[in-house]
Amino acid sequence: MVDVAEPLATFLGECGALGDRLGPLLIQLPPSLKFDPEPVERFLSVWREATTAASVLEPRHDSWFLPQADALLAALRVARVAADPAVMPDAASPGGWPGLTYRRLRGSQTIYKTSYDDGRLEALASQMAEEKSPEAWVIFDNTQWSAATTDALKLMASNSPAPAR
Repeated sequence: MVDVAEPLATFLGECGALGDRLGPLLIQLPPSLKFDPEPVERFLSVWREATTAASVLEPRHDSWFLPQADALLAALRVARVAADPAVMPDAASPGGWPGLTYRRLRGSQTIYKTSYDDGRLEALASQMAEEKSPEAWVIFDNTQWSAATTDALKLMASNSPAPAR
């Protein structure tokens, strides 16, 4: 999270080629990276100066799931991923900036393989309808055996007000 200006400019330049098709940008952190407010604020401030794109952070260390971390993310308009499977219970719920809800579903029985055809998609659609997030994304990453495509189509068909993308 230091000396990021140059690689960030390169990355955003490449993403910019997507134009109006650019979705939220995911910042995925290693499981060993603990929340430290000063470098995080510096990094996200540089990030925000460089882009107005919808942004979401996927932390995987339990120190990130505290009110201080959520407040900092919210202040800098960065959402926190709701992940399945979650590294800890709070990681299953969206956090950070409330203007964006971003779920990353990887299959919770066998990661990258398990489908969500056991009724969980209907429950997710109901939950999303209650949240009424201004922008909601569901990313299926359970890609082995085409489970991601099937699950995305099922969620889209479930009358969710926020279509899966």
